[in-house]
Parts: sequence; C-alpha cells; structure tokens
Amino acid sequence: MTSIQPELWVDRASQAVAFYADAFGATVLHRVGEGDEIVAQLAVGDAVFWVAAAESSMGRFSPKAIGGTTSRTLLVVEDPDAFLKRAVDAGATELSPVGDEHGWRIGRVADPFGHEWEIGKPIGTWPPR
Repeated sequence: MTSIQPELWVDRASQAVAFYADAFGATVLHRVGEGDEIVAQLAVGDAVFWVAAAESSMGRFSPKAIGGTTSRTLLVVEDPDAFLKRAVDAGATELSPVGDEHGWRIGRVADPFGHEWEIGKPIGTWPPR
C-alpha cells in the first residue's frame, strides 16, 4: 500500500484537532501527548493527515510563525458546497467560493491556524483524457 499523510504543524494543536472535527467531521485515529504538545492522526473519510505542535527548535513552523504557508491541501469530497459552508461555520475563512474551474467544483478556505485548503471534487472523469 502507498499513501501520503501530511502533517500540519500548528500552534494550539488541541484546538486544531477540535476544529478539524467540527469543520470536516474528522475523527481521531491516534493521539499521543497532552494539551497542545500532541501528535494526532486524523481521518476525514479515507483521507488521513496528522496534526502536531509547531516547534521552532526543530524547524517546524506554523503558518502564523512564518506569515504565510508553504502548501495547500486538497480535500476531495462528494459535496464541496456543503463542506466549505461547514468549514466556514466552524471558523475557517473563505478565500474563494465554490465554483467550477479547471474541471473541478472547488472552493478555498484558510483554517484558523493558517493552513489553506481546497475543498472540491472533479467534474466528470478525472484526469481528463
């Protein structure tokens, strides 16, 4: 089996886990540590990712610490419109509304910890022929 499971470095890691549960319906698969000094593995459906405390001494910076972000995560879901609304209702900031572009129904949000997310699904067969 091959998969990619990104790890998001955040300040207030426990609050981030709670946010992802509210915003995306994430469930905790594994969690170690206490308070905000944690590492947690989360799942949204079959999509798995990790949340961990940012630690500058280890070169692990949160987006807030660097004044930006170095990536965007694409969350592929059946109903992007409902998922984006749920994320905004939970505290995410809408960066672009859901619309059709480049063969996708997609919108963009920033979570309260500075990470950018695309929430979408392909329109029709993907990849295009």
